[in-house]
Amino acid sequence: MTLLGRLRLSLSFRPFAAVCLALSLAFLAAAQAPSPTPARSPVPGGTPEIVPDDPGAPVRVKTDLVTLTLTVTDTYGRYVSDLKKSAFTVLDNNVEQDITYFSDSDAPVSIGILFDVSGSMGGEKIIKAQKALSRFISTSHPNDEYFLIAFNSRAQLLMDSTRDGEAVLQKLQLVHPKEQTALYDAVYLGIERVTRGAHDKKALLIISDGQDNSSRYNFGEVRRLAKESDVVTYVVGIMDKTDSGSSLGLQGQAFLDEIASSSGGKAFYPNSDVEMDEIFERIALELRHQYSIGYLPKDFQPDGRWRKVKVKVKPPRGIGRLSVRGREGYYATPNPTGH
Repeated sequence: MTLLGRLRLSLSFRPFAAVCLALSLAFLAAAQAPSPTPARSPVPGGTPEIVPDDPGAPVRVKTDLVTLTLTVTDTYGRYVSDLKKSAFTVLDNNVEQDITYFSDSDAPVSIGILFDVSGSMGGEKIIKAQKALSRFISTSHPNDEYFLIAFNSRAQLLMDSTRDGEAVLQKLQLVHPKEQTALYDAVYLGIERVTRGAHDKKALLIISDGQDNSSRYNFGEVRRLAKESDVVTYVVGIMDKTDSGSSLGLQGQAFLDEIASSSGGKAFYPNSDVEMDEIFERIALELRHQYSIGYLPKDFQPDGRWRKVKVKVKPPRGIGRLSVRGREGYYATPNPTGH
């Protein structure tokens, strides 16, 4: 006879003990039963896609939250700070949206620095660019995160996720220009790396003469990836007069212009050393004077189609016309995010 059977038999003669044991058995049964899965709090911007068996595993959610990084300037090109959320209007496929996230803080950025070290960047070009880059780093947020990619015939990740700006500059001192230019490959690698960065704001800084002649990826593939990402791209074109007159130079500049403008960034082509230094400092300051906003599209359908975004800004009383710059749109694909 089992232990449980003997206990039940003895209980037939001991009514009081029976009551006590019944309560004990009920308690044991409840303790051994599997615990119910605790209810999870709703995740902003999405609903849980899977509930992992491992309680320590991250919950994956599909979120339709669209984030935009915006630069606002006045008629003199000066950055405009301290605007309120109510000053902004977002149109997604011509439908006005409700802004659910807003920030104008001086937040650190994950920055991919793409430095051209091909043979066409030899001589004074690379020396001037290195000097100007040091000004950019000294002006940037002290907690910025850097990814350094040098490229000639191939793109190479020289430094992965560092906050040591001086180490970035020292690393570039060891590189000597040679071979051809895999610009498209470098941009592709740069976007892939910086999207894994620690900070919400992402940016690329491309320093090149723009003459691609050695990439595996093509123009269309890189453009598609750039439009799929929320990475603001800035370009400093180090170009001589002989560069701009060649077919490769014109093609390279067209690529750089499009990548920058479609992401909400900007392309610069300085004509002097002084102008180059000022441009690098200006880019660093712009990254520290931007607005971050987010919204959930009212009629979102994950059909993979391109959705055009337009942002308008209403100037406060007493301030003249303002200009706002941000990415032009996005592809409507669900964005799984770990929380």
